[in-house]
Amino acid sequence: MATVTRANLGDFSSIVCFKSVITGMEDALGEKATAISLISAGRARGKALAKSLGLSGASTDLAKIAALLNEAVGQNGTRLTAVDSITDEGSMIKVYCSETICSAGEEIGSPRKCTFSMGAIWGALEEVTGLKLRGIHTESVLRGGTHDVFEFTKVD
Repeated sequence: MATVTRANLGDFSSIVCFKSVITGMEDALGEKATAISLISAGRARGKALAKSLGLSGASTDLAKIAALLNEAVGQNGTRLTAVDSITDEGSMIKVYCSETICSAGEEIGSPRKCTFSMGAIWGALEEVTGLKLRGIHTESVLRGGTHDVFEFTKVD
């Protein structure tokens, strides 16, 4: 059972505040260091989330994983992003997300990458599948894509 961390305001905050954290970090640390930090933080969050849901090593069925992740981080969960589908491309797994927090409020054409969102999906996917992965954000709704697509290469 989830616990409320704030008696009056609840568990959620605004996208505007989250985006301010990102831009403030970029101003202080630079874009690359911020991206590394946010991906790492996202991976830790994703792994912890999967563990808290009892999903460690639970499945390699990507359709089932997509549904579980969407339930946890989509409209019925934390609202980080909607996980629309996950496909297996052989040595690569592609995750198709929409309404990512990282792309929200950005101008079309923005170079913004989904660092925290990708990291969270990455960490959860590793925890659920038991695979070691390397991730990259390859397609963006900000640059003509239908989804924010995260590609994860399987690492030995």
